[in-house]
Amino acid sequence: MNYTAPMLTLPATAEAFGTPSSAQAWLLNGTPLGLAALLLVAGALADAHGRRRVFLLGTLALGVTTALGAFAGTTALFTAARIAQGAASAAILAGSLGLLADAYPSGRDRIRATGVWGASVSAGIALGPLLAAVLSLADWRLAYLALGAATLATAVTGARTLTPPRTGGGGDPASTPTGSGGGPAPSPGRTTDALAPERTADAPAPSPGRTADAPASSPAGRAGGGGRPDLAGATTLALALGALLTALTLGRDGWLRPAVGVLLLASAVLLALFVAVERRRKDPMIDLGLLRRPAFRASTVGALFTGLAVIGLFSVLPSLLMRGQGVAPLAAAGLFVLWSGTSFVVALQARRLAGRISAPYQLALGFVLSAAGVLPLLGTVDAPAVPWPRLMAGLVVAGAGSGLLNAALPRLAVDSVPPERAAMGSGANNTARYIGSAAGVALMLALSATDPDTAFAASAALALAGAALTVAGSPRR
Repeated sequence: MNYTAPMLTLPATAEAFGTPSSAQAWLLNGTPLGLAALLLVAGALADAHGRRRVFLLGTLALGVTTALGAFAGTTALFTAARIAQGAASAAILAGSLGLLADAYPSGRDRIRATGVWGASVSAGIALGPLLAAVLSLADWRLAYLALGAATLATAVTGARTLTPPRTGGGGDPASTPTGSGGGPAPSPGRTTDALAPERTADAPAPSPGRTADAPASSPAGRAGGGGRPDLAGATTLALALGALLTALTLGRDGWLRPAVGVLLLASAVLLALFVAVERRRKDPMIDLGLLRRPAFRASTVGALFTGLAVIGLFSVLPSLLMRGQGVAPLAAAGLFVLWSGTSFVVALQARRLAGRISAPYQLALGFVLSAAGVLPLLGTVDAPAVPWPRLMAGLVVAGAGSGLLNAALPRLAVDSVPPERAAMGSGANNTARYIGSAAGVALMLALSATDPDTAFAASAALALAGAALTVAGSPRR
């Protein structure tokens, strides 16, 4: 919800701050920039210091920084608050998927749990703009105050329902949800909610002492060098992404301008430097050797193109409709809910495909459906009147594709890495997704400045490219 709220408040926020059109991408891209820069660090810290601890600290920080964003008075301060929110969200995402990997080691339970996780992402994406549209009728700042308060309440609830680490049989601390009614906590890997049916034969129980909060001193927890933050890697990655986003933002005023070329070159050099830093470290925030795994490559490519093709376009679509067709904020929010609501329903049901289609091929199907749903949107922004039937049909099809992507990505992220690297795997997957989404938002805003149809066509082409690359890089069956 926090991630998507600015999609509906963008016009009012830009007006309040006097943000020029060429800089409005930063109002949307602050959070994905923070996410992309720190997700890998958060994954390593979660593996080393405990997924429960990182998850709860991230939730607390997100609540505070979201509320602070409501009091920003300039574009720079609001963007800084959004970057901080992205950093806090990085801890939440890395910790939450790591916790799921421990609670559901494999089998149908994990498929169901990651499906619900993906559906929850879709639900938050849908509700964020709706909440923002309703509250912005009074004041756009109320949306951020409400989200900050709700997140702080979540942190309090999490601190009460997730037990603190305790020493297990192998010296590793354990972190499991508490039982209801104040009873004892279930054994590791089990919960008392509806996500925990009996463990199946293909889902072995976790080894003694192996839990969500394995310490850095144990093999299970040794990811990221005992939890020492890889500041050099995080800095070079953040600078590379910042240079790329600035180049894409400036591109709307001319792609052949020298400044654009210099920034793109700087981004490439910084990315190469990031790779060099990670290869030289004994404790990198991402083990580049994982890229030799076909499933991990498919997961990373799928996440990157999900951000570029899907999140990038649909992050700016409400603003395009409000400005191009004069659609009211509530109506734009309703259209967004149609897309993201379909995504939510499909993500919940996608677990039924698990035994019939592998995760990489599910990703490819999601990309194809997304492209098929985007093509009917061509001409909708500049049409004399809103072509509602065509617009709504396209959003439903694209939403179904997004649901398949959201269900497959978290499952593939944790299945494609060793169990002790689960948080690192989820961090790498989400980093690729948010690098793609940040670049996608800047690209779609730049392309739509002259012709919205160019952005739609680019989104469809990128989705089809993502489908082809995901299948090409997937494990041979």
